[in-house]
Amino acid sequence: MIGFSWLASACSSDAPKGLAIPDEWFEINAYLKIGENGVVTIFSPNPEIGQNVKTSMPMIVAEELDVDWKNVLVEQAPLDTSKYTRQLAGGSDSIRTTWTALRTAGATARAMLKEAAASAWGVPVNEITTEKGIIYHNGTGKKAGYGEFASAAVEVPMPDDVEVKELDEFTIVGHSQKNVDGLKIVTGKPLFGLDYKVDGMLYAMIIHPPAFGMQLKSYDPDEVKNMPGIKDVFTIQTYNDDYGRQWSDTVSFNEMVAIVGNSTWEVWNAKLMLNVEWEPFTKQEYKAAGWGGDARDVSVPPGLESTEDHKAKMIAAAAKPGRIERRDGNPEEAFRKAAKVLERTYTAPFLAHNPMEPQNFFADVKEDSALVVGPTQSPEPMQKSVAERLGLPLDKVKIEMTRMGGGFGRRLYGHFMVEAAVISQHMKAPVKLMYTREDDMTFGIYRPMYHAIYRAAFDKDNKLTAFHVKMGGVPDNALHANRFPAGAIDNYLAESWTIDSNISVGAMRAPGSNFNAAAEQSFLDEVAETLGEDPIQFRLDLLKRAQENPVGERNDYDAARYAGVLELVREKSGWDTDSAGKNRGVAAYFCHNSYAAQVVDIVIENGEPKVEKVYNTNDCGIVINPDAAINMAEGSIVDGIGTAMYGELTFNQGEPQQNNFDSYRMIRTSEAPKKIETYFVENDIHPTGMGEPPYPPVMAALANALYKATGTRYYHQPFIKNSFDS
Repeated sequence: MIGFSWLASACSSDAPKGLAIPDEWFEINAYLKIGENGVVTIFSPNPEIGQNVKTSMPMIVAEELDVDWKNVLVEQAPLDTSKYTRQLAGGSDSIRTTWTALRTAGATARAMLKEAAASAWGVPVNEITTEKGIIYHNGTGKKAGYGEFASAAVEVPMPDDVEVKELDEFTIVGHSQKNVDGLKIVTGKPLFGLDYKVDGMLYAMIIHPPAFGMQLKSYDPDEVKNMPGIKDVFTIQTYNDDYGRQWSDTVSFNEMVAIVGNSTWEVWNAKLMLNVEWEPFTKQEYKAAGWGGDARDVSVPPGLESTEDHKAKMIAAAAKPGRIERRDGNPEEAFRKAAKVLERTYTAPFLAHNPMEPQNFFADVKEDSALVVGPTQSPEPMQKSVAERLGLPLDKVKIEMTRMGGGFGRRLYGHFMVEAAVISQHMKAPVKLMYTREDDMTFGIYRPMYHAIYRAAFDKDNKLTAFHVKMGGVPDNALHANRFPAGAIDNYLAESWTIDSNISVGAMRAPGSNFNAAAEQSFLDEVAETLGEDPIQFRLDLLKRAQENPVGERNDYDAARYAGVLELVREKSGWDTDSAGKNRGVAAYFCHNSYAAQVVDIVIENGEPKVEKVYNTNDCGIVINPDAAINMAEGSIVDGIGTAMYGELTFNQGEPQQNNFDSYRMIRTSEAPKKIETYFVENDIHPTGMGEPPYPPVMAALANALYKATGTRYYHQPFIKNSFDS
């Protein structure tokens, strides 16, 4: 069978030097095809968002195939639910959920090649061995490259069961490999959604309400329809009123004005000239499904909301009893009997995702089919949304994924894909939808605004007797009630609350955890100080209790692995021997099935904090590609420091007050840590998350280091606004 790929032409011109493209390909299974010359193409099924799965996933297949990595080409697979499962970039789950399938795909192909060779050579298959794409039979001295038996292997029945390698046999997994798109990225080859073009393609932009709580009232298209290059101006409704939206269908503004023309410049100029009137809406209702798929009725409240009003509402909500998420022992009694109570409040603002590549998507909708191409983290659910909106059968909607210029969760929500499809259907032409930076930053789907109160009770002997967290937000909360220190304290109480809002929110890098860790780990440092204990040892003592005599049965972390990253960061940072005179803070956290701990060292220069060094330790199981894992850790740490120090999105009467990087503060190169050292706990546990776990704890480690440097605790993000002159 001849393999297929919309990037096949790119492979011909962009193949590594010295690697000849085969004249014929033989598709062994959904994950790979082999050429007659032994070159192997491996399809990477999941969206590539910068987490490097387009390299690491094929590495796993190549490992079990036992091929030389230098003879491997990698292509992005299109969405195909009949061949692949969970083609999603989210939850740091790409490797964890496909580890077995990827290994099996490579091992199966290798078994079929061995079977084909054994049959041709007339020898038992158990006498056949392989190494780096070569098949051997030592008894007869015969050997052949994979390409020589690729056509015969296709005819071999798929084995029901195959053996995979022992971990100590790995020669590719666990060894650093360069990003397969690296050369193309630095030389500007077309890879991203913004690069995608076809002949005759039109360009489109949208105009959405300027404030949350508003809707379209009227517009006058006549003046701009006659502008140069403009093809049409019309309104679109992204989702029909009777459509039960999926979790990925979050959208802030369902009705908008679309402008279509010959070029982005012409469309953008028309957008600036179009006269549009908006009005407040009274109420919006629709049906939607959560991550678990359960349908629910959603009612969006009216009103033009402001940040100051949000803050007042959060303070009022936090003063009332919350919804009890977990109670161990009798925390109320322990607090009543306490000789001393430590109570602290933590807050964090709304945040925009701000991927460097603004939202965009290509669509070519025909009467009986649709092709959509672009950057998406959730192609499978969005295929259903596009099909439903266009009135097409699911199998008539084809989605191809481009590399993404960032996402951080923003591209889990694919309304812009549907918008492009609706516009193309209206125009009866291929269309490229383009968002400006301002469109992207003001369209919603933000990280929620959070508020948390932490309390600790101490008896007359200054022993910790109870722990209480009450957490909420607008319009969601970040509480993870069953995470540490739950399970380590006899009397424990966790409560939650939320405030309704018409500002749309969604997952952002380590959802919930990115605030929970910052608050919890800062508070634990203050508890340790109250007890007069070393902050690392204090955490380790609690984890020892959770491991040896846990409280409750719903603890969702492994105390031994949690302690492991703390012990490793204590060793690597020289915490016990090299902390004198240093302003350093520590934090650790568990999320996305992985564990991370960090020590941050800072100095104060000219009245401002500078991060000198970060020691980072991770337990994510088997590390597929060490260099890439280090890159993800470093990116998480820089991102986390930037979030804690500078990130903030505010509202006035429903209108976002920051709409581009001149007003939304991002971390600058000079503000990044001067050095980051990353270490991994070595074990044989199957791989878990890596893209998100190092992000949450660094915010608390930074706050704890700032306290050492300034003598002031930092409770409210962004720290730079609340504590320093920017």
